Amino acid sequence: MSLIFLMSKKLKCKPSIFCGLFFLIALLLPGAVLSQLRVKMRHPPDSVLRLTTRPDEISRHKNFGNAALDFGLAELIPWTFDRYVANKDYARISWKVIGNNIKPSSWEFDNDGFQTNQFGHPYHGSNFYSAFRVNGYSFWQAAPATFAGSYLWETFAENQPPSPNDFINTSYGGIILGEMTYRLANKIINNHTRGAKRQIEEVAGFLVNPMNGLKRITTGKWGKVYGNSTERDSSHIYAEFDLGARTFNTGNKDKKTGWYGHIRLLYGTPYENYRTPFSNIAVNAEFGKDDSTLVNVLSVHGSLAGWEISSTESHQHLAILSANYDYIRNVAFFFGAQSLRLNIVSEYDISKNVIINTSLGGSVLILGAVPDKYPIRGRNYDYGSGAGINLSGGISIADKLSYNINYRGGWLVTLNGNASHYFLHTLSTEFSYKILKNLAINAEPGYLTLSGYYKHFDNVNSRYPYFRTSIRYAVNFQ
Repeated sequence: MSLIFLMSKKLKCKPSIFCGLFFLIALLLPGAVLSQLRVKMRHPPDSVLRLTTRPDEISRHKNFGNAALDFGLAELIPWTFDRYVANKDYARISWKVIGNNIKPSSWEFDNDGFQTNQFGHPYHGSNFYSAFRVNGYSFWQAAPATFAGSYLWETFAENQPPSPNDFINTSYGGIILGEMTYRLANKIINNHTRGAKRQIEEVAGFLVNPMNGLKRITTGKWGKVYGNSTERDSSHIYAEFDLGARTFNTGNKDKKTGWYGHIRLLYGTPYENYRTPFSNIAVNAEFGKDDSTLVNVLSVHGSLAGWEISSTESHQHLAILSANYDYIRNVAFFFGAQSLRLNIVSEYDISKNVIINTSLGGSVLILGAVPDKYPIRGRNYDYGSGAGINLSGGISIADKLSYNINYRGGWLVTLNGNASHYFLHTLSTEFSYKILKNLAINAEPGYLTLSGYYKHFDNVNSRYPYFRTSIRYAVNFQ
């Protein structure tokens, strides 16, 4: 997998790369998605807490020169490829074009494809962010570089008018994907390992976060054996790998059945170190056969800050502010959004064998992309902003049987596209029974709807009911 290809803005980067990387992570890491997804242990063993070293707690020397060089490469490599290898017309820039692009009045929404705008741009932005993050800068110190990189690309690297949707997707989405991949890359590599295993770890870490891998190469750390005490992230990770079958339809077609897979990763826990940005990260990826694309869901939710509301031996309530990236694509509709959410997360220890958790939250949808049946300027989706809510609950009995129910709703008003507004509803429930220590069987019915209400056209209602059955392998990594 070429770094140039992944960083190229206009190439159709596929979200499926992350699914393969998640499997690599599971193999290489030594050894509940947020409370709305799974009931998980609130307090890890003391031995885990004593050993926890997070990237933000590691003392690092800031190196602006190296950061600026890596930042420049993140701009220059994809542009050079677009201009001289792919020979793209939009990469043919001139001073006249640049002079026009720097005018505030020149900004307008573009009509690039959904996958390019909702995945390609955030991935590109993650490299701007990582250029500073891997060179000793903290989360908040590295974030402005993503906005700067996006602005420079929009105004100096293309002859098309700069677009606000690209700027937001590259900047906000880039921070989310950048911090997630930075932390996972540092988790993968164990500086104590040697030989082929160490090289596989290094390559996997490079693929997850190319800037981190580049830094390890240029500083001589690639393959070098030395201590982990001040280098390696030792945060707790919980992972679930589902494989099974799903049946679905759109309400207008015959039912289809095919295999599917679902990967969930929970980095950290909401109940510790919650004031550190991205100390808790939830990653979901769903993929399978007989749907519109191989990858149907990719979401990354990272905590920004947290506050304890109440805590006793039997319950705990937290308020968690999170930054969220969501990408959904199925046979009925597609949806991509970046949002800011405040969740009230609660856990109740009813007895030794019974744990209940709940989550209630509201979100600001900063920018969302929803399909439009009536295309404008060749683009088959609209951009809008709005608000969302989420409700969920779960119960675990004797660490054997669990039940979860989740609802998410969203409302968007179109900013660019046909005069319209949209409602998105997702409802899912899941029954899980553990048959062995790390193995469970699951059944999950669910229903997704997206309704569009147009001022000048007929309304549209898209439905995606499904039923999944699967075998789940769950594992904890230290």
